[in-house]
Amino acid sequence: MTGYEMFWPMIAHVVLVFGLYGVLGLRRSAVVKAGKATQDQFRLNRDEPPESLVVRHSIGNQFELPVLFHLCCILLYMTEADNLIAVGLAWAFVATRFLHAYVHITSNNLRYRSPLFAAGYVVLGAMWAWLASWMLAS
Repeated sequence: MTGYEMFWPMIAHVVLVFGLYGVLGLRRSAVVKAGKATQDQFRLNRDEPPESLVVRHSIGNQFELPVLFHLCCILLYMTEADNLIAVGLAWAFVATRFLHAYVHITSNNLRYRSPLFAAGYVVLGAMWAWLASWMLAS
């Protein structure tokens, strides 16, 4: 390993966030062009149509649990616990975030979305457990 593998899943998550902002812009533009909303509704952050509101909520989700992910990744790197197990867990977490966001902004079906969130939650818990066990063993 080169020493930077822990940062690639973090960068991938950032790509997801930027992609969601792009989707939000496209959806807001579409609802304005369709006459379903005015630009003032977005400026004042009120009465947003469901087509773009769901994307806005998905972006908000990227600043909840993933904050703990980024912190854990940095701590894993700092403590030199960023081995194959940690990097694998990080990629697994990011995969769940991509899938969760996809379901959220398309069907928004909780039958699929909830298990994806739960899987990410468990993976992130495993990352923190790995970090704790690494520090206890050191």
